Amino acid sequence: MTETQSTALRASLKKISSPQSDSHKGQNGKLLIIGGSELFHAASKWSLDVASKIVDMVFYCSVPSNNKLITEAKENFWNGIVIGRGQIKNYINEADVILIGPGMDRSFYTKILVNNLLKKYSDKKWVIDAGALQMVDTNLLNSNHIITPHHQEMKILQQKNNLFDEKNYQADCHCLLKGPIDKLFTPKNNIATEITGGNSGMTKGGTGDVLAGLLAALYCKNEAKESCLVASHINKKAGEELYKTQGPYFNSSDLVETIPQVLWQATK
Repeated sequence: MTETQSTALRASLKKISSPQSDSHKGQNGKLLIIGGSELFHAASKWSLDVASKIVDMVFYCSVPSNNKLITEAKENFWNGIVIGRGQIKNYINEADVILIGPGMDRSFYTKILVNNLLKKYSDKKWVIDAGALQMVDTNLLNSNHIITPHHQEMKILQQKNNLFDEKNYQADCHCLLKGPIDKLFTPKNNIATEITGGNSGMTKGGTGDVLAGLLAALYCKNEAKESCLVASHINKKAGEELYKTQGPYFNSSDLVETIPQVLWQATK
């Protein structure tokens, strides 16, 4: 990380909101997660687990079979409410941020759901990830939105709209491009901020879902740029902490359990 990037990260860490002693339940963030599918059960659960450690309330919505699994494991997260797809609209207005996509399949149903919601609730703060990102109409994205593609997904977005060229980024939304070195693009700004760190253990399935949940949770009470920089840094830093005792032999559940301590130490 260059000195300029280190300065940006230090400034972002100082701006991150922490729960105050006189705050009440709900004042430290409400997040709606829309994700999962009959094929991909675990992805959205990782997002859910890490977010529930940070915000006051998580609303979770998936397909019926996935909701059943989450309901059975409900004792593992606090202040969570499992809702059906038919209840989404009732909870969107209450949520500070909506994370959509972890574990969602690339289906026609996903395409219709994602784009209808983005069109109707364009003024809300959204984090768009994974299956939802691959189905999104790029013309609907704006500065309230954060997208979290890996490099292959970035190529798909660029094929839809050349504004998403990582060498000349001119899109209207924030973009956290995931990789060995993450890159943050802010709206219509082709100068990326790079976030280094992590290790070979971070290649495990689900680390991107953990990052998406962490990012969306931080975005509930913070600005988009700061949320992206801090989420990327903390996710990688948690991997580095695990590497000290376990080498590369850790998984996404280990990341979920390590992130809170790393975040607390970095922001206090």
